[in-house]
Amino acid sequence: MSNTSTFHPDYFLLMGIPGLEQSHLLLSIPFCIMYIIALLGNSILILVIGTNETLQQPMYLFLMMLASCDLLLSSSTVPKTLCIFWFNCHKISFNGCLVQMFSIHFNFGTESAILVSMAYDRYQAICHPLTYTTTMTRSFIRMVVVVALFRSFCIIIPFVFLLYRLPYEGSNVIEHTYCEHMSMARLATADILVNVVYGLIIAALATGVDIILIVLSYISIIRAVVRLRSSDARLKAFNTCVSHVCVIVLFYIPAFFSFISHRVGHKYVPPWVHILVANLYVLFPPMMNPIIYGVKTREIRSRVFHVVLVRLLHICIGKYAHRSSMMGPGKS
Repeated sequence: MSNTSTFHPDYFLLMGIPGLEQSHLLLSIPFCIMYIIALLGNSILILVIGTNETLQQPMYLFLMMLASCDLLLSSSTVPKTLCIFWFNCHKISFNGCLVQMFSIHFNFGTESAILVSMAYDRYQAICHPLTYTTTMTRSFIRMVVVVALFRSFCIIIPFVFLLYRLPYEGSNVIEHTYCEHMSMARLATADILVNVVYGLIIAALATGVDIILIVLSYISIIRAVVRLRSSDARLKAFNTCVSHVCVIVLFYIPAFFSFISHRVGHKYVPPWVHILVANLYVLFPPMMNPIIYGVKTREIRSRVFHVVLVRLLHICIGKYAHRSSMMGPGKS
């Protein structure tokens, strides 16, 4: 024990996926592939949107923010998970565990707020197209980003203090691949009712409200689209929302399952199922989001192809020029 007054352990042991310890090396292959795809896809998305003036529109700026959150969310968990799978590196310091827990929940809350902003953007574009440019201004987008970050910080930082106040005089083994609020709280040798209640309140008032706002936005969008006379116009309007709806489903369903199984379903759901789903919700959406938007959004798709082709062309020209200079002017 490093602190005898509060009984904080020097470190926790992250055991990986309970019941599948013999399959850790095999599981590391899809985990690593998905993480690499997420890194490449979201990095390319940020590069393409950030360096093209034609994509400096609200929808694409929100998408760039979403890609940034996906990078941070997956990078805060997957490297440590792969270290557990490959090198049996189970130790994580007490403070490091708190930082990882904060990072995961903070990025989740921020990404949820961004999805609400994207739904509002589609609502304005379809239901109020004449006032879209005057409403979705750069200053409004900056305000949305500040509010999303501030909200996430304010609702997640109490988790750190709620965990820090608890004594950990028993086991320091976390049956998970990363530090999560309830998995840490359950190791405490004290009453964790406050932790449970606060977690439920945040889920209801933050994530629950976000989902309600998204649903209300799409109800208004559907009503507006149905009123359109042209079938082509209806199809085009719905098509602009398909990518966002897919991202919403991929983001909230695994998170909702993980939340329920951790609090009320841990007695009925096998631990390895819960841990696998918990890993999927920090891996699968970050991997799929750039693919979904790259396939469904023509502007992004064409820009990605252009950037990739230009980079490859520069590499080929550079190699040819280097080879020619090595051969000399007479031989080339």
